[in-house]
Amino acid sequence: MQIKNYTSSVSVINSINLIENRLVSAGATHIGKVYDKERVKGITFQIPVNGIPILFKLPTKSEAVFKVLWKEVRKPRPETKKNIELQSERTAWKILADWVDIQITMITLEQAEFIEVFLPYAFDGVTNKTFFEKMKESQYKLLEG
Repeated sequence: MQIKNYTSSVSVINSINLIENRLVSAGATHIGKVYDKERVKGITFQIPVNGIPILFKLPTKSEAVFKVLWKEVRKPRPETKKNIELQSERTAWKILADWVDIQITMITLEQAEFIEVFLPYAFDGVTNKTFFEKMKESQYKLLEG
């Protein structure tokens, strides 16, 4: 299988802690968690960009990871589905932690600006949508020249 971290044993909470620490090191002033029932599904954070506090939302989408991992199962046993669900969460969070780490490293090395890499995740609390979700909903009309 060619999926990064698909066998990760790093717990969800450890990945979340890594993400939070990296965001704080990049200047985040507020960090929150997005829950669905009792599971953390994403992280929100606020960081000043050019002196303006901007809210961002990073989702994990572990359900999508589950779909891909489940397709690889040949002969499931009774406990297989639950194990794959747990693995999907660990994998999704570890991938997000790695991604955040890489993006902040690029920012630190002046290879990219913060807003350049995090812009799709800028979050509008009124509409409850990220910038990317708004773009997709408008069929990317903002990109037309």
